[in-house]
Amino acid sequence: MNKQNEHTARGHILEQAKSIINGARQDKYGTPENSFEAIAAFWSTYKGVEFSAHDVSMMMALLKIARIKSGSGKADSYVDLCGYAALAADMVKRGFLDKGIAEDKALYAAKK
Repeated sequence: MNKQNEHTARGHILEQAKSIINGARQDKYGTPENSFEAIAAFWSTYKGVEFSAHDVSMMMALLKIARIKSGSGKADSYVDLCGYAALAADMVKRGFLDKGIAEDKALYAAKK
């Protein structure tokens, strides 16, 4: 594979992730922050430990890494990993830090 093809493949992975996190999935299921807040609430209740939306994004990225490491990861695992990392970075940039559910919700509401 020549350098141009390598860069195209790398860019294609990132473009796929961008399309997923900004596309129809969000229109169908709502914002990732809302989904991650709901997941965080369930995890917090189940484990008795407070999780934030940002925690969920990072844990989902770790899930993808575990799948890749175990050999059961497929090409879309890398796309998903990029997506979760981008969502986590965006949450940090907008103030969604590991402050817990109530703080995440308040910050999200204030940013709308």
